[in-house]
Amino acid sequence: MDQPLYLWPFPAPYTDQCPGQPQPSLSPFPVEGARGAVVVCPGGGYAYKAAHEGDPVARLINSAGISAYVLDYRVHPCPHEAPAADARRAVRLVRSLGYEKVAILGFSAGGHVCCTAAIQYEEGNPDDPDPIERLSSRPDAFIPCYSVITFGQYTHLGSRQNLLGDQWQDEGLIHRYSLEEHVTKDTPPAFLWHTAQDGSVPVQNSLLLARALADHGVLFEMHVYPYGHHGIGLAQENAQATVWGHEMCRYLVEMGYGK
Repeated sequence: MDQPLYLWPFPAPYTDQCPGQPQPSLSPFPVEGARGAVVVCPGGGYAYKAAHEGDPVARLINSAGISAYVLDYRVHPCPHEAPAADARRAVRLVRSLGYEKVAILGFSAGGHVCCTAAIQYEEGNPDDPDPIERLSSRPDAFIPCYSVITFGQYTHLGSRQNLLGDQWQDEGLIHRYSLEEHVTKDTPPAFLWHTAQDGSVPVQNSLLLARALADHGVLFEMHVYPYGHHGIGLAQENAQATVWGHEMCRYLVEMGYGK
């Protein structure tokens, strides 16, 4: 693995409100000749980043001839704007490296980061002095894995509380981060999966997203596996769900991300 790529060449936005947290960065897993790359966002309830949902996933993506970049985004007690800012910047930075396509993938709360970047993306500012900010942050596809989608009825309360802090009951912010409410016809295509047995982030999260994507005519592929607890990552010990990674790689290759 190469040295980390820091998202900004200067202190990141909200740095003074993120005490004790390092500057956000990407751990690169490049593949020579890859046409596409995937930004990987590990989960951790907006409190930490789960190691098993980072580097091992990047290596699986590499096995399909696709580059990967694991995002070390900022978490609680940072402002709620910080993780999404990190994810948008990550998409822009990876795009600046010359890839034809850039996707973003995330698990659990990292899936919420992933979906926020994909659904609430920003167009590039052609007048920005920073050339990376001139690029769009809209990914070409997004891959939510047993993701937190809603901050409403079926939310993972810990993720909501960690992201929003003492504003966790604010109705405006609950609406803002209930991402199924913000899908449009311009939302990028998606590959999503969940287990029906997930007791921490209910499968209804992915079902709500799938319904919203279908309602707006956005192409998606969805898999719901019957068994498996929350946070299973590559699901190597789960005979049903372990196929998700191979299906995801096949999806990306078909979309033109490989060599």
